[in-house]
Amino acid sequence: MSAIVERAPVSKGAYWAGYIVGGLPALFLLMDGGMKLAKPSFVVEATTKLGYSENVILPLGIVLLLCTVLYLVPFTAVLGAILLTGYLGGAVATHVRAGAGAFEILFPIVFGILLWGGLYFRDPALRLLLPLRR
Repeated sequence: MSAIVERAPVSKGAYWAGYIVGGLPALFLLMDGGMKLAKPSFVVEATTKLGYSENVILPLGIVLLLCTVLYLVPFTAVLGAILLTGYLGGAVATHVRAGAGAFEILFPIVFGILLWGGLYFRDPALRLLLPLRR
């Protein structure tokens, strides 16, 4: 038994809006992952201040880069969004545990919303799965 769903074409405006809305936070996450690989002193200091040891910075950077690349590839974008949601949820939990301020706690939440919003604009299958109505 196979379900065939016709996809409505995405308008150029929605397509580009999706890449801008989701692409800007993705670029930031790529930069963040790259900084974790380079491990400058301020990254090491910030990570250890949050309660993590220095030896987890490199694996975190690799995971972040892989998840973000998956998000940027259209074929694996939904998987990437799901994985980045988990990664960003871990960031929220870390900041809550560390007693950080509202900005540090809300920043990854806003990024998750932007990533999913960008995907929602450019992926008609996601709009079929999660129809937003007036």
